[in-house]
Amino acid sequence: MAQPEYLRIAAELRQRIASGQLAPGDQLPTLPALCATYGVSETTIRNALRLLATEGLIETRARAGTRVRPRPPIHRMAADRYRSTPGAKSTPYTRDQGIGWSEYRLDKRFEKVQADAELAALFDGEVGERLLARHFVFWDNDQPTQMSTSYVRWSDVAGTPVADPINEPWPGGTRAQLATLGIHVSTITESFTTGMPNELEAATLRIGTGVPVLRYTRKHVADTGRVVEVAHPIVRRGDTTIVDFRIELDD
Repeated sequence: MAQPEYLRIAAELRQRIASGQLAPGDQLPTLPALCATYGVSETTIRNALRLLATEGLIETRARAGTRVRPRPPIHRMAADRYRSTPGAKSTPYTRDQGIGWSEYRLDKRFEKVQADAELAALFDGEVGERLLARHFVFWDNDQPTQMSTSYVRWSDVAGTPVADPINEPWPGGTRAQLATLGIHVSTITESFTTGMPNELEAATLRIGTGVPVLRYTRKHVADTGRVVEVAHPIVRRGDTTIVDFRIELDD
């Protein structure tokens, strides 16, 4: 069966973007020009462009035409990003991104919630336990690159600076926050999945609905074995995120 024309056109334009023939910021030809080039209807061209837009490759703005979207740099997430850096004003996120404190922005919203069955299982706790939910959007300069909801036990943070969003972002991140409460974190676990973004994720991270996302669940575990924080989920765009692990072997 012959390939639909819009798929063929989308593939050719995609190749031109990948090769750099159409560079980030370049304006695509107008609809009439593309119709004339490929000898197809305007509907066919629109279908091809819609496909590329869902993949996050192009964007259309009023009075500005259709342009190739700038592609964010690849970011590598190393397993040692949670190690503390004494005296440094940083967090695991800023170390991931390779940015300074002045380039970092954090949108935040706090609310008290009760643990549902899923959260209770993640905390090894009880359904209905009171938690503080901290909804974050992380910005690298003017680009949102990560979103998450981090939960801590209300019994741990009630009445403390950790429960006040005015203190975010907190140098050192969650581990440093918990240390001020006398909670020593000895273990951090992460579990990863991938998938296509939902409507909120695509809008928040400013990506096309055809761009996959990386979702992961993180736990901070105290030296007593008690789970003291769960981030579920942390979401990043999947096409520009690499997760690095280093495993030391004894033999």
